[in-house]
Amino acid sequence: MIYKRYTYQIKPEQYEPCTRFFHEYILPAQLGHGARLIGRYVTTTRDEITSIWEYDSYEDYERITENVYASELYHMASQRKEELSPIFEHLKEDFIESTGDYHFTKHIVSVSAYITNKKGELLLVRNEHRNDTYEMPGGRMEKGESLEAAIRREILEETGIYAQIDGITGVYHNMTQGIVCIVFKGKYESGQLKIQPGETEEVMFQDLTEVDLTDLVTRDQFITRIKDARDSQGVAVESYYVKPYELLHRMEE
Repeated sequence: MIYKRYTYQIKPEQYEPCTRFFHEYILPAQLGHGARLIGRYVTTTRDEITSIWEYDSYEDYERITENVYASELYHMASQRKEELSPIFEHLKEDFIESTGDYHFTKHIVSVSAYITNKKGELLLVRNEHRNDTYEMPGGRMEKGESLEAAIRREILEETGIYAQIDGITGVYHNMTQGIVCIVFKGKYESGQLKIQPGETEEVMFQDLTEVDLTDLVTRDQFITRIKDARDSQGVAVESYYVKPYELLHRMEE
């Protein structure tokens, strides 16, 4: 692993505009192409901001950076940054390395969905940061979300449509990256297909009887999830609170 550290000296009164700019442009552009944010920090005097990003290798950093620079979101950010340029007094960039692993074991939870329309066509996307393959829409859960809320949000954000969610068809554990992916099955409800700059390059409903699945989906783990979901009716899933117990939502087969 390598880490890239960005340090900005700013005027204290401009901390809030800088943070809004980061959340609106920098964060989604980087995450959308595979960079991993370790953390973003500000001094107590709010005159210096530091962000640290993690990459698998220097080659991985170069690939991600090239894709970010070519994205529409980056060009939008560049235009906005010109307006904010007086805010940034100094920028320092450097690479740093870890002296050891001091993190507690943790996993990331992601969601994905097998969504079909009335014709039985499958909803597929081609992401900017994985544009060598088509796949089902999905992404990481956010803190405080239920499972159903997370997959509904990801489908809407990536494709522009609303979907009915019927149940879970499989759970998949990426041991290499510590990601647990929960796959749902559902149906198209409403909305118009549209790409999401910074995330998806293409969205479509595809009749899989007309094509060889492996011609579209080039990664084995995605092929497995599609086949499992196609052949499954789904299982029960529920979201709840404890102390006291409160059922938030339940879906059954």
